[in-house]
Amino acid sequence: MLPNHAPLVIAEQFGTLETLHPGRIDLGLGRAPGTDQNTMRALRRSGAKADTFPEDVMELQAYLQGQSRIPGVNAYPGKGTDVPLYILGSSLFGAGLAATLGLPYAFASHFSPGALHEAIALYRREFQPSEQLEAPHVIAGFNVIAADDQADAERQQHEMMRSRVALLLQPGTEYTDEQADELLAAPQASHLHQMATYSAVGTPGVVRDKVTEFAEQTGADELIIAHQGPRVEQRLRSAELLAEAYLS
Repeated sequence: MLPNHAPLVIAEQFGTLETLHPGRIDLGLGRAPGTDQNTMRALRRSGAKADTFPEDVMELQAYLQGQSRIPGVNAYPGKGTDVPLYILGSSLFGAGLAATLGLPYAFASHFSPGALHEAIALYRREFQPSEQLEAPHVIAGFNVIAADDQADAERQQHEMMRSRVALLLQPGTEYTDEQADELLAAPQASHLHQMATYSAVGTPGVVRDKVTEFAEQTGADELIIAHQGPRVEQRLRSAELLAEAYLS
């Protein structure tokens, strides 16, 4: 079992979120554009919109509680549903906001690991109880590639890293595996390697031990497990193997 019986939230990369909480559906509403700068401009979005995110969260919370902050404006069918809110972030900004509003806080350490421990410490230190939550509730992201043998898991990781080289190039740029490997060995790829700081790659037992170690280090109440295999069937198999490792 994970420390404090922490549940695993299992996320398929770029896919559907499945969780060990039956009936729970997690939806995201963030302050980041969620895309590149060109697409953001095409959607008529501005980076300045992020400045109003705290007010947006409180406005959404009021709609769901049936206490609209704008007279005469109500949200249907959300009014009065009291859907619990979570803050997902990758910086100290989100940690501070979640603490001030007394909301659960999830840190996206599965792709932006830099401030993980500092953000968790700030959130716990500054947390203010709310109607939704009496004590801090921390969620942290962790990457997993679980396979039936170590060599296969490592091959999947290499293929996944090659695919991420596209993030360093102009959209639509084609490259060979050899060129990808050269780029991965270059200094400009350091960010791609940093993204995988909190990861476990290997057989079920190896992965289980690393996941448990990460949970103990962070003291997280939940973990978001992002399965990073290159193909859907590999990610599904990874999820199966990890689940079996904890149940065996």
